[in-house]
Amino acid sequence: MKALFDTVSYNCSKVVTRSYSTSFSLATKMLSNSIRMHIYNIYGFVRFADEIVDSFHDFDKAELFENFTTDLEHALKHKISLNPILNSFQHTYHTYNIDKSMVDAFMKSMRLDLHKKDYLSEEEYKAYIYGSADVVGLMCLKVFVKGDEEKYNELKDTAMSLGSAFQKVNFLRDIKADFNELNRSYFPNVDLNNLDENSKQQIIDDIESDFEKGLSGIKKLPMEAKFGVFMAYRYYSQLLKKLKKTPALQIKDTRIRVSNPKKIELLMRSYVKYQLNLM
Repeated sequence: MKALFDTVSYNCSKVVTRSYSTSFSLATKMLSNSIRMHIYNIYGFVRFADEIVDSFHDFDKAELFENFTTDLEHALKHKISLNPILNSFQHTYHTYNIDKSMVDAFMKSMRLDLHKKDYLSEEEYKAYIYGSADVVGLMCLKVFVKGDEEKYNELKDTAMSLGSAFQKVNFLRDIKADFNELNRSYFPNVDLNNLDENSKQQIIDDIESDFEKGLSGIKKLPMEAKFGVFMAYRYYSQLLKKLKKTPALQIKDTRIRVSNPKKIELLMRSYVKYQLNLM
């Protein structure tokens, strides 16, 4: 009975989300039951692809990625996969009519991480962010609006801005791992060996602009999604505040994080704002 296998697959995606990201998992718990499972399914898919290119250093990552790509294509075409993460993702993909171009753009950016180390122009930088983050925001938006194309088109640009903001915060937070361990540099025209306050502030200004636009879209989301996405926004905004206070030269030598007690505090304060319609 495939229904049982599907349930097992959905649970696998939920476990992946909870295991790899306590903050995203907390925000996802704030979504309505009617859409929560589908966000787990999307996260499980993008997380596994990302793990292949970022973490499996003792294995042939290129071969693993190509095998994953082949399995993904089979799952989307035949609506089943013995890889439970891909089986759950294909269900969400077909349920919400996610554009194949979004999946292809995401996989293209992940494939770049197998070999590309530097992003030397704004064009390259924006193209990578579009594939690695913006389209993930668009996939989630497809779920949030439940097939309402008018609402989707209205919020499309703001969803992309929010995805960009989240990714750029990750880039700034993860400079130590990306640059020192993976030898990657995403920010164009920035010397990470000599990151100064001016360069850091330019990056932060860009992120804050994306956040401002993203927040305007959060306010227009359906009720089933609004608080969960607002919670994710609040977490990343807090992370950015900590990065702003950290001297530029220290960012490369440490990994800034938000403590679990602070996450709970953010949750409670965000809920009050949400209830009072102050967001």
